[in-house]
Amino acid sequence: MAKATKKQALGRGLSALLKDPSNDIQSVQDKNADKVIGNIVELELESIDMNPFQPRTNFNEESLRELASSIKELGVIQPITVRKLGFDKYQLVSGERRYRASSLIGLETIPAYIRIANDQESLEMALVENIQRQDLDPIEIALSYQRLIDEINLTQEQMSDRVGKKRSTIANYLRLLKLDPIVQTGMRDGFLSMGHGRAIINIEDQPTQLAIYEKILANKLSVRETEALVKNYNTTKEVKVPKRATETEELPKYVKKGITAFSEYFGHKIDVKVSTNGKGKITIPFHSEEDFNRIKKLVQGAE
Repeated sequence: MAKATKKQALGRGLSALLKDPSNDIQSVQDKNADKVIGNIVELELESIDMNPFQPRTNFNEESLRELASSIKELGVIQPITVRKLGFDKYQLVSGERRYRASSLIGLETIPAYIRIANDQESLEMALVENIQRQDLDPIEIALSYQRLIDEINLTQEQMSDRVGKKRSTIANYLRLLKLDPIVQTGMRDGFLSMGHGRAIINIEDQPTQLAIYEKILANKLSVRETEALVKNYNTTKEVKVPKRATETEELPKYVKKGITAFSEYFGHKIDVKVSTNGKGKITIPFHSEEDFNRIKKLVQGAE
């Protein structure tokens, strides 16, 4: 606790230094730059502009409120990163969710690391941090990789070094951008996994990709079943759903009676599969993070 108090006091002292016009730090060579760059500084939120290069445009409101509640209780644990634009003016490089959540609960200041960076470096830092997030869908990641290639002129090897991913992993993400735009949208909306996408990409013809996509949705195909469908198509040129040997043709009466109640409770059509040995599986679909959290609350409320 003593260390945290000391760090916060240091941040306030550096903030005062930055407000002194005689210490307008613009480069690493300027006087007192070593005292600011790389240290945690308490900055006023109103002095920080949004990053025009931010690759993320959608921020889930419920997730922001949860983060805001955490910040209100524990403070901002991980400082944001900004770059200096001019005297007492900064631009956000990374940490927009923390910035937005702090603003949501009325905080006036936020801990920040100060960087001296040009526009290209700012874009690269924002893209690299974006790729490292855990809640990105595969297409968002692929688009961020593509922007690093197009706008920063990075090779796949250079990206591998920047983001700590194997070159083959990066290549697999980039291949997803060859999918039909409708299929890409299906992945972004959570109807398909990356495994589905990697199976479909083995079909170059986009109309056939769409036909397979429709089969996946209509028949709720797993990744393995999709791979079998694609393999069969490459042999026969027919989009034919593989048979499921483990399923019974007729659901038991007790299951049929319960499906409607399940579906009405969760607000979605519930899928139930029963094998020949009597064992089964209930699948509850969801269409977004908000939808998932809604279903989660229903399940918890039933406990």
